[in-house]
Amino acid sequence: MHLTDIANRQPHPEPWSEGDNIPWNEPEFSERMLKEHLSQEHDAASRRFEIIDRHVDWIHTYLLGGQAAQILDMACGPGLYAVRLARLGHTLTGIDFSPASIRYARELASAGNLACTFILGDLREVDFGQGFDLCMFIFGEFNVFSPENAARLLAKARHALTPGGLLLLEPHTFEAVQQIGQAPASWSAHPSALFSSRPHLLLEESFWDPGIATATNRYYVIDAATGDVTRYAASYQAYTHEQYRRLLEEQGFGEVTFYPSLGGEAGSSAGGLMAVTGRKQS
Repeated sequence: MHLTDIANRQPHPEPWSEGDNIPWNEPEFSERMLKEHLSQEHDAASRRFEIIDRHVDWIHTYLLGGQAAQILDMACGPGLYAVRLARLGHTLTGIDFSPASIRYARELASAGNLACTFILGDLREVDFGQGFDLCMFIFGEFNVFSPENAARLLAKARHALTPGGLLLLEPHTFEAVQQIGQAPASWSAHPSALFSSRPHLLLEESFWDPGIATATNRYYVIDAATGDVTRYAASYQAYTHEQYRRLLEEQGFGEVTFYPSLGGEAGSSAGGLMAVTGRKQS
């Protein structure tokens, strides 16, 4: 792409029309993102370890009753939840799109001799397998999938669970997705950052479509030396509580329960996230 492509860009892009997500699967991008995952200065890519420890304790104690379980961690990132759950006696399978994150997760599990298997792949395409007591899909990743793909992933998760197995989602609230789409546009300059290791300019734009309750973030990365332009985009589907409930029930989950945050604590969730569980129905 070139600068003229920015000047002639669509003023209101259709959700998911300019890309599914930011480039998690690009090797260099995934290496830069891994540094953000492991940073203890913020909770942007992954949470700080002290927060993860509290969440893992809640999953182990409250959701699983302290009993060893087979767990599927969808979009597991660098395995920060998975390895902690494995240390508590659970057996983990993690799936993620980022090669750097999967490499790190494998190294972490191997160093601790933990019962973890990590798979590099697209959740929409990977065979989840079967026999899981818990399928978890956390940190807002559920909303980046179109409604059609979200329903497919829920169906795959249900198929992967044992009878009576539990699904744990940590999606965005409706209001949080709306805020994503209504954020103001911004220009910034960077010697090196997440989208490029080279000096570059970054244009970030956000769009909210109230008709279909969808937010889209668009990023134009302009190389300072060449003027070459790379575009990325990510869209997010908003759901009300009732829509989340109906979606889970349509995919064969019952006993749908809402929590104010992962960990069940009111006011403790950053980024407008909540937690939802549902149990596989026969």
